[in-house]
Amino acid sequence: MRFNKSMLRGISASLICSMPMFAIAGFSQDSVEKFTQKTELKFGINNNFKYASNSFEGNLSFDNKSKVDLPAGKNDWQLYFHSIRKIDSQIDKGLKFEHVNGDLHRLVPTSTFKGLKAGSTLELTFKGAAWIVAYSDFMPRAFMVTNNGTPAIFSNTDTEDFSQFVASIVRENQVKKFNSPEMDLTQIANAQNRYAHNAKMIKHKVSELEALKRVIPKPQDMDFNRGETVLTEQWEVRYAGGATSEIKVFIDDLKKYYQLDLKAEPNHISVSKQSVINILIDESINKGKPASYQLEIDDNKIEITGSDNAGAFYGMQTLLALFPADSKKEVSLPRVEIKDSPRYDWRGMHYDNARNFHGKEAMFKLVEQMARYKLNKLHWHFSDDEGWRLEIPDLPELTEVGAYRCFDLKEQTCLLTQLGTGPFKSGSGNGFMTRADFIELLKFAAARHIQIIPEIESPGHARAAIKSMEARYNKLISKDKKLSVGQLLNQAGVLKTDAEVKKIQKLQAKAYLLSDPADTSFYNTVQNYKDNSVNVCMDSSYQFIDKVTYELQQMYREAGVRLTNLHFGGDEVGKGSWAGSPVCKALFDKPDNGVSGVADFKPYFTKRVAELLNARGISPGAWEDGLMYDTLNTFNRKELPNEIFTANVWDNIWEWGVADRAYRLANNNYQVILSHGTHLYFDHPYEAHPEERGYYWASRYTSTEKTFGYMPDNVYANADFTRSGKKIDNLEALVGRSLPKLEKPENILGIQGQVWSESIRTEDQVLKMLFPRALAVAERAWHKASWEGDNPSNAKRKQDWVNFSAALGKKELNKMLLSGVAPYLPVPGGIIENGKLKANSSVPYLKIEVSLDNGSNWQPYLAPIDVKKGDKVKLRSYLNKQTKSRITQVN
Repeated sequence: MRFNKSMLRGISASLICSMPMFAIAGFSQDSVEKFTQKTELKFGINNNFKYASNSFEGNLSFDNKSKVDLPAGKNDWQLYFHSIRKIDSQIDKGLKFEHVNGDLHRLVPTSTFKGLKAGSTLELTFKGAAWIVAYSDFMPRAFMVTNNGTPAIFSNTDTEDFSQFVASIVRENQVKKFNSPEMDLTQIANAQNRYAHNAKMIKHKVSELEALKRVIPKPQDMDFNRGETVLTEQWEVRYAGGATSEIKVFIDDLKKYYQLDLKAEPNHISVSKQSVINILIDESINKGKPASYQLEIDDNKIEITGSDNAGAFYGMQTLLALFPADSKKEVSLPRVEIKDSPRYDWRGMHYDNARNFHGKEAMFKLVEQMARYKLNKLHWHFSDDEGWRLEIPDLPELTEVGAYRCFDLKEQTCLLTQLGTGPFKSGSGNGFMTRADFIELLKFAAARHIQIIPEIESPGHARAAIKSMEARYNKLISKDKKLSVGQLLNQAGVLKTDAEVKKIQKLQAKAYLLSDPADTSFYNTVQNYKDNSVNVCMDSSYQFIDKVTYELQQMYREAGVRLTNLHFGGDEVGKGSWAGSPVCKALFDKPDNGVSGVADFKPYFTKRVAELLNARGISPGAWEDGLMYDTLNTFNRKELPNEIFTANVWDNIWEWGVADRAYRLANNNYQVILSHGTHLYFDHPYEAHPEERGYYWASRYTSTEKTFGYMPDNVYANADFTRSGKKIDNLEALVGRSLPKLEKPENILGIQGQVWSESIRTEDQVLKMLFPRALAVAERAWHKASWEGDNPSNAKRKQDWVNFSAALGKKELNKMLLSGVAPYLPVPGGIIENGKLKANSSVPYLKIEVSLDNGSNWQPYLAPIDVKKGDKVKLRSYLNKQTKSRITQVN
């Protein structure tokens, strides 16, 4: 096939066609910089109700505080901005809105534009898809470019403070999603309804002692005895020789967080002091069930016996969980006997830092916290449309181009800017893990019994890889490419001809190409991309996956661990992908490949990847829709050679009728990891409020309490509300058909929390979205509560939740803070009743501050406070001077 190089310049043909044509008139670089420095650009919501549930009306306003006039008529300037909702081509006041790709949009002046004088304002109105109800739906760092000049960011948008560039979201038609064809029944959180909810829980009292004794996740069996044991540096540690790695982590944590420097020796060395912590391994514990342990705290002896190394490690974590957060040098512990085993073998967290890279330290902090709460699987989503975050030897373009976003429409030096990064490589979300960093992380995780499952997202959501490999092709195919002496000589030692050299160059360039330049397919994904599907019909696509897999294996081996599971994504492939690819059409004519039409492409891809991974001894995993022909039918499991094939089941919007996929896949012998969006997606807000960060496609909010209440043994029992907020009383009646029962429960491996990072740009932001919700996942993955079942007890669940949250407030939130993790703090509730302010929190023992002068001065809230008429009362939670919740207005 003849390759058209012009189509492989990192920009799709549709994007080239959409580039604006400019008149001769110019707007100078100096003018652009002065204009963007002083002009305030703001986004806003006019009305979510105007167009029913499929569109909203928004606005974009300019307040030209500069001394520069924006000229009238056609011109060579363009204004680029990020919008998660696609804005179709439209013109308002002479400025044309254009969609570029993904979330990137631009404004282009037309001949009817009247200009914008210095000191003047201008407001544009536009129609966008779906709705917007949160400040974080708007992205920072809008910028202006003139001709081929340097982009200039509007200074008021170069911030994480939404108030600087987003207009207030307060009216009902702004905070609600729609009012037709049905009403959005969501109750928006405020001080009063928070107070009412919290008050219902407060009747379940939890003493400070009970809160200190509560271990997260809750052990199977705990029997407390009278008295306390005081742990000091006079104690020693003795351990089974095989537990050296686990002991090192334990001793380091004692010293780092509690200033206890204990001497630790293998248990063949006698104890020189009376008080000792014994760490043993006995395979008979709990009949040999993996990761089980027993813990006994007595007067001058603490004994931890694990069924294996993991069990011993978890016993040590339970011991540490009994430490008060402020313990230093000396720790008082309750005397207790504990017997414990995990509910599920798969207790996971999924972390997407492909969308936005949050730095190396964020991953290490996540792993440390996971280990503390006995989570053992980290599903690392390191590649997606917006970024590739791992250095791969021999494919440097993956990080040179794919790890960065900037303003390069040809995408030869970086990806198209997305998600508020702005025009420069120094913008938010850019970066990657070096090979050495990842090997270090693998060792750190392995010492804490955490397996890292990498994800090579494909065939959809793969734009970063596609564009990186197109850049590689362009570089290698260029005439200036120099080959080595060995490559220039043929077998007879004679210099190759120019034609032979060009052929070699072309073969090298095409080796890992992921796109067919002659493909005329048209599609638009959920995230509004037009060119993010790996071509499943090209052998080079599988060569790429195999190469990356090989390099991953080498990293794991160097870290001293095995790569046993690899996730390949499979989800949200754009409908229409590959339909116009000549390479794919040629597959139809080849016999015995299982491809007779476009519906066969996804299972064909899945089978080839499964076979590739099977040859390397690796079990594949995919998101549920990557394993489904349609809503009801899974790919033929017998066609896949793998003993284990995991499926992350995520899409449980109840009214869509897809929540039964977990059972359909398990019944068809896929190994299911429950990952449901309504309860286990931590990119969703903690509460329904416009100031809360996050998307809300599955549920308007996912509080820690909601995650805590998830019941993995009965998926259908979790059906609480539709997306519009309507209570679900009969799921089968809502769906309109009977729902399959789980026939093979052994195929449910466990549960996993997910955080996706489209709207999460910093380490602090991602850690707040993860914690403390990840602890609720740990609780449900490790411990089956007595209130769960076909007829769950709401009263028992509430009591259990209050016990859990009291442990958060009394010790766990502060322990996170000591570890460098500033957790999310729930906003307090409050009412003014008979002239007195009453405040409460969903987390017992979490401190509250009050301001009576609109936030100018703050004081601790300890008891109801007299409020004068005219006082502007505000509340917030806090751990210390730096870590506070959002502020809520009471009156």
